[in-house]
Amino acid sequence: MTQVMAYPVREKRSLEVPAAQLPPRILGIGTATPDNSYSQQEVLDYFGIDDTRIRSTFFNSAIERRFLTLPPVVDGEPRTESQGELLSKHRTQGINMGGRALFDCVASIGAALTDIGYLACVTSTGFLTPGFSALLVKELGLRQDIGRVDVVGMGCNAGLNGLNAVAGWARANPGKLAVMICIEASSAAYVFDDTMRTSVVNSLFGDGAAAVAVMADADLCTDGLVPAGPAPAILKFNSCVISDAIDAMRYDWDDEHGKFSFYLDRDVPYTVGAHAELVIDGLLAGTSLRRSDIQHWVIHSGGKKVIDSVMVNLGLSRYDVRHTTQVLRDYGNLSSGSFLFSLQRLLREKSVQPGDFGVLMTMGPGSTIETALVRY
Repeated sequence: MTQVMAYPVREKRSLEVPAAQLPPRILGIGTATPDNSYSQQEVLDYFGIDDTRIRSTFFNSAIERRFLTLPPVVDGEPRTESQGELLSKHRTQGINMGGRALFDCVASIGAALTDIGYLACVTSTGFLTPGFSALLVKELGLRQDIGRVDVVGMGCNAGLNGLNAVAGWARANPGKLAVMICIEASSAAYVFDDTMRTSVVNSLFGDGAAAVAVMADADLCTDGLVPAGPAPAILKFNSCVISDAIDAMRYDWDDEHGKFSFYLDRDVPYTVGAHAELVIDGLLAGTSLRRSDIQHWVIHSGGKKVIDSVMVNLGLSRYDVRHTTQVLRDYGNLSSGSFLFSLQRLLREKSVQPGDFGVLMTMGPGSTIETALVRY
């Protein structure tokens, strides 16, 4: 017999917003991945990895499958890709995934691609000039007068940095549609060798893109746009840059391999967890809200230890981070777009009640924690 989960009735707390300052709302989300997904065992078999330490890293990651674009096999072994080939993969996969996520996003709210007035493209898995925003304008036939920004190299936290820019534009242009796309072809940022440094990264990240549509308008239906579900209002952002840990997460040049390589310090989860309360307290400051008033937590799927550390330091339950852990399990760490995959699952779950408050939280290089307060 199927069990139906009951959601408790919650006491609502007020947070007044002047009518003249209506906050931008999230109308819809679209996601896309490559065609091929792999279990952790399949990735290990693909590269013929027998080292017990590396295999343990893969199997203890809380990840079951990831979508990846692996190198072709030549003479029975995966071919080593040059930095140029990796950049080409970043561009090709990025345009493909980004375009599909963008179309899925606008179609979910009854909009057309030509309705988009502002486009922010976020990525950290390669460098292109012109960037994805211009490439997608050409590829998809977007408006030539579209406003654009490319957020490059900020890492896993960058989705909320980009959303901040999009929300600001939407607030200044009520009734006009703004979209952010997070495009992460992590397969284009891999270095494969037998070291523990690369194995941690290679066991964690996956490929994916996520787009989010934002608009500030008293009546969202006036232009025929219908939110795909609950349309959370974006109320506030807050950041915390942990400068003492600036080298703990970095993507820099590896002379030995002749390509860029990502590095994660083993103390990253504890650094992030230790500062989680500080940034959340700052986010809620001046709102009359307490941490216990937050009904929904959408946290970046940074890895099992990162999620556990944030849970402990914020006093969250497994239920609070269920979508975060599910996305990690099914996709791995999708870098800047991870939180949008989780938010999409929350909105589709239909557990949100009008007036509920939520927190969006991402973490990345800097070391940085980004947060946003939303109301459904």
